[in-house]
Amino acid sequence: MKRRQFLKKLGFAAGMPFALSGIPIQMLASHEPLKNLLHKSTNDNVLVILQMHGGNDSINTFIPIDAYDQYYSRRANIAIPYKSGNRTLIPLDSTVDLKDQVGLHPDMTDFKAMYDQGQAAVYQGVSYPKNNGSHFRGRDIWFMGGDYDDYYSSGWIGRYLNQAYAPAAYPDDFPNSEMPDPLALEMGNDSSLLFHQEGNIPTSISLGNSPGQLLNQIENLEGFADQGIDPRGLPPEFLNGSAYKKEMDWILGLEDKSETYIKRLQEIYLSSSDSANEYPEIYPFNAPSGSKRNPLSGQLKLVGRLLGGGIKTKVFLVKIGGFDTHAEQVVSTDTTMGVHATKMYHISAALKAFQQDLKNRGISDKVLTITMSEFGRRIPSNGSYGTDHGKGGAVMLFGDKVNAGIFGTNPDMNKNNIDMQFDYRQLYSGILHDWFGVEQSVINQDIFFRDFFNATDEQGNPLPEVKIISDKITGNKDWLVERYNVSAPYPNPAKDHTYLSVTSNTRGVASFQILDHKGAVLKSVKENLQQGKTEIKLNTDSLKQGIYYVKIDSQNIHETKKLVIQ
Repeated sequence: MKRRQFLKKLGFAAGMPFALSGIPIQMLASHEPLKNLLHKSTNDNVLVILQMHGGNDSINTFIPIDAYDQYYSRRANIAIPYKSGNRTLIPLDSTVDLKDQVGLHPDMTDFKAMYDQGQAAVYQGVSYPKNNGSHFRGRDIWFMGGDYDDYYSSGWIGRYLNQAYAPAAYPDDFPNSEMPDPLALEMGNDSSLLFHQEGNIPTSISLGNSPGQLLNQIENLEGFADQGIDPRGLPPEFLNGSAYKKEMDWILGLEDKSETYIKRLQEIYLSSSDSANEYPEIYPFNAPSGSKRNPLSGQLKLVGRLLGGGIKTKVFLVKIGGFDTHAEQVVSTDTTMGVHATKMYHISAALKAFQQDLKNRGISDKVLTITMSEFGRRIPSNGSYGTDHGKGGAVMLFGDKVNAGIFGTNPDMNKNNIDMQFDYRQLYSGILHDWFGVEQSVINQDIFFRDFFNATDEQGNPLPEVKIISDKITGNKDWLVERYNVSAPYPNPAKDHTYLSVTSNTRGVASFQILDHKGAVLKSVKENLQQGKTEIKLNTDSLKQGIYYVKIDSQNIHETKKLVIQ
């Protein structure tokens, strides 16, 4: 195959993606900061950005419990049931103030499981001033990290990379032994503004569905011998210094190093084992056409495998669409079913599998995931069993080191739109500072051009502080103990009975066993636990005087308490 044919077939200029394991991937082509990544980066942390394309309805994702009556009255035709029916909302956290308590969509059981382990957080009312509810403009704003009237040609991640690492000459210095991998990978067919850098030409490589297909094309090239005149053509001198000259140099340079670049990605992929746990592929209930299969599982599984193979890529962008739910967000016969339900399941289930995959590989403490959607949706539903474009919405974060919790309060159900409680750049600034270790001055001056560590709303009122990463030394253990614990028996010593107060952040069943000093089970009962505190009475009138132990087991409680019988 001729090199010109090779270049044309791959479609470099068209921005087509390279595919690995059947997943199209965009590789960040702005390579100037890459040379010094390893010794310049303050850590080896990784960020995964999950784009929820179309504008997620955060109110049916995180349902206001204290204002449920108002919620129901504003969107009765799509409201998730609370206390009646087979599928009802899942109360997330009874330990926060009642006004802040939310219920999850019933298909978000895996989100609840991650939250209970201190691996998930939700920020309410994330937006930017003068949000206009436009799909394309909204995505550009979230990707570029600007205001409603900014038109940057670079993205916030691109500016971070440009400021964080000393520039190296491209293409001569890349790839190299210190940084052989792309700094960012984007799943899908688009090249997002997120990774653009000022003055650089983003491009990518395309392949069908097999990682070996492109490799075979590269290895079968006839070769190129320069005989003094480059048959590919040299741009005229008057183009020197122009954007056209730079773009042509970029394309020709990319052609020359394609073999090294793609071989490296394939080597990483093949050197890593497949996931030891299963990723969910199919929505387990009835679903509208095209919504049954989980579009996130393959993307996150690939990210996990690449990370397991030691890839040094810092940022991944994965995507799921279908959130522009103007009509048929739910089915008319069951508001818990429909397109939105499948999305909630796909995200929760795939991310839980991803966290387990990372844990199995021993790298779960190195990965942070954040969701983004170009806007939220309006508080009232419409007559088509859907919701229209709104402004603020909820953002989710996942990871072993995330500062778990519910941040912000529920929106005012009497309004039409969700008010801004957090500027989205507060979260981004927190990630850059807390997760990647970037100095605040660099973030303020060179990435967002304003101080979002001291952000204000449109009226100049200060917005709440954002802390992305937990500072608890023991990590998730403290979080779990705060929400799942058992008191010492009382009275103790006891005669004919004793009580235990069980705190559980979810409903369930717990077993209670009374053991003698040899560990023999003398009494065993099962009791239902409510969310919050449940008082359990254990009869001990059949026990002789002596020392015993009460063993308590539930999904998140495994404790043993000493009991003395008089």
